[in-house]
Amino acid sequence: MKTPEIGVVGAGAWGTALAQMIASDGRDVLIWAHEPALVEEINRSHTNSLYLPSARLAQTIRATSDLGEMAQCAILLLVTPAQFLAETLSRMSAFPRDLVLCAKGIEAKTGRMMHEVASQAAPASQIAVLSGPTFAHEVAAGMPTAITLACGGGEEQWQRLSSALGRPSFRPYYSDDLTGAEIGGAVKNVLAIACGVVDGLGLGQNARAALIARGYAEMQRFGEALGADRQTLSGLCGLGDLVLTCSSTSSRNFSLGEALGKGAKASELMANRHTVAEGAFTAPVLAEMAASRGISMPIVDAVNRLLDGADARDIVTGLLARPLKAEGPSA
Repeated sequence: MKTPEIGVVGAGAWGTALAQMIASDGRDVLIWAHEPALVEEINRSHTNSLYLPSARLAQTIRATSDLGEMAQCAILLLVTPAQFLAETLSRMSAFPRDLVLCAKGIEAKTGRMMHEVASQAAPASQIAVLSGPTFAHEVAAGMPTAITLACGGGEEQWQRLSSALGRPSFRPYYSDDLTGAEIGGAVKNVLAIACGVVDGLGLGQNARAALIARGYAEMQRFGEALGADRQTLSGLCGLGDLVLTCSSTSSRNFSLGEALGKGAKASELMANRHTVAEGAFTAPVLAEMAASRGISMPIVDAVNRLLDGADARDIVTGLLARPLKAEGPSA
């Protein structure tokens, strides 16, 4: 059987949703899953009962557990969790022309952004970042969605990828700012945990709105210090993704924070999850990177301490006791 042009590495909820979106016009899609039982289910029943039970998958989606077969695709969407991207790439002996990074996070052990991980593993490939306000079940259902598609290969790569991935209900917008696109997606996961804590403690909508606004200022400070474009951070992959993830219990990170606010322990919550709340892995490395650069990120630091076992109410009390100052991204 001929290998499809587009492949998706990772058959979690987001990877499955992207495969379903690509297949919505009848296009063949190859998806890689780590679990042999899931490969069999997708190919036999056209369902993914573990990660995306709401979707009936297109007949043109085929699953495999062979990473070597994925390398034969011209375009590869990498949707494995951020902390496993390097390991996944190390298991591939060849790479396609275009690698599209769809995981949101920073490598905890090294502080590398995802495009840095991919560029070092596959220097001959062109790297792009797909990020924005997206819930998997809505994308799989064909509901209107807009995302940022940041292309390291410039407008030539954008033309190639946008024609392959764009659909009437899935609208990519061009950027050449890989760093900004990734920072928006990574930081918003940590801030979503904080917003969940606010909900879990019953602190109200005023507190959540204030936290989103001040969290956005932290995102801007961190992003600009690392060379991101302010316009990128104010777009779909920054502010847009932040608002979505910080406002809904459909977010894994928000749900984690909500449980922490109600008194659950982070270690127990993480041990019992079969899906990844990436913000829990990003918070420590993000807090360390900010501190080493002298970047003020009190909300990120608070989430990091909460994940390390601090009491949620004590954390909130500390934030409310901070000195009053002028509002703005530099504050």
